[in-house]
Amino acid sequence: MSVAYTAVQWNRQKKFYDFALVGGVALYLVTFGAVTEIFFPFVTEEILLMRAFGTAAFLLLHIILCIGPLCRLNPKFLPLLYNRRHAGVTCFLLAFVHALLVVATYHAGGDLNPILSIFASSPITRSVAGVPFQPFGFFALVILFLLAATSHDFWLANLTAPVWKALHISIYFAYALLVGHVTFGTLQGETSWLYVTAMAAGLGTVLGLHFLGARKELEKDSAWEQKTDDTLVDACAVADIPEKRAHIVCVSGERVAIFKYDGKISAVSNVCQHQNGPLGEGKIIAGCITCPWHGYQYLPETGASPPPFVEKVPTFNVRVNNGRVWIDPKPNPAGSHAPPALLET
Repeated sequence: MSVAYTAVQWNRQKKFYDFALVGGVALYLVTFGAVTEIFFPFVTEEILLMRAFGTAAFLLLHIILCIGPLCRLNPKFLPLLYNRRHAGVTCFLLAFVHALLVVATYHAGGDLNPILSIFASSPITRSVAGVPFQPFGFFALVILFLLAATSHDFWLANLTAPVWKALHISIYFAYALLVGHVTFGTLQGETSWLYVTAMAAGLGTVLGLHFLGARKELEKDSAWEQKTDDTLVDACAVADIPEKRAHIVCVSGERVAIFKYDGKISAVSNVCQHQNGPLGEGKIIAGCITCPWHGYQYLPETGASPPPFVEKVPTFNVRVNNGRVWIDPKPNPAGSHAPPALLET
């Protein structure tokens, strides 16, 4: 967190990540060009570059969509999540170069505006050739542009977190459009089963990982069997909570992070107001709950960020009895003071 927007501080991890990202893209483009020259020596340079940048963007989009569920399945992938925005911007740039090559090759030089030509050259018919795959790619590129252009925290702060998050969820709509774009575009001139297999493998991987990640999260939620005492819920044992860390439970359908620190217990919503990061996977640093994704901080007793920051999360009333933590399932308004429960000595 910082008081003002500042230039990116390139720490060692970010430098390594960006070096691997740029190096991987460059290696792919060179390898794709070399393999194409060997197996398809008569392909023109324009077509080669068009396919190289297009496939690089599509492959990178698959990787981006797989990072989230992989982090749910194994926390070792979390460093990729922290810097995923860089990959998103790179994906758009690759797709943009592909689009420029397509327009310059097939739609420029005529009487019709190149953008209008994309739609006019794709009449809808009942055959495979009549599926408007080029407009699919155009609208997907528009979405990727919006996501890349609003990736900075400036837009997150000004659009508000719910709007920003809703906008960036549209990446799945862009992916669906690109699946249609690539599938029907390939079928225009290719009949090899290799292309169908590759497309099916990519789609299956994305859907499969999201299914496994969702199932693991649902299993976590259903594993929390809770006993009730009037209005309180038996959440967990004090011993289940590491010092200055949290134990996450699901109460009334909402995930709650229960923190133990300095002989006290406090509970807050598990959802960070920055990008919905999991607060319960962070720890208490300098007296503040620190989100593991981007370092946003909240006071455990109030759920409010320390001044001058204004982010707030709901708090929950807690009680400790016989080594167990009991929690009121009804959240307090975001930023409300909830007296911490003192541990029994």
